[in-house]
Amino acid sequence: MAKPNKKLPTKSVDIFCAKCGCKLYRYRKGGKGSLVKCFRERITEDYTTAVGVCPECNTIFGREMLIRGAPSIKMIGGKVRMK
Repeated sequence: MAKPNKKLPTKSVDIFCAKCGCKLYRYRKGGKGSLVKCFRERITEDYTTAVGVCPECNTIFGREMLIRGAPSIKMIGGKVRMK
């Protein structure tokens, strides 16, 4: 399968917990759709302590998995919001 592009997108977004509003990631997102997955190589700043768990309210917002052969975090619908 095809891997994600090595060249990072120029658009950066902040990802927040939908429950408590805690900042989780700064992510280089490509495209204009909703946030379904986060490739680990595109995360520029990580504010979490455990993968897929909010550091303030301990809500599980994603699962770690391989997508297209690259490590990534598959987001659970409605648990995160992006700005």
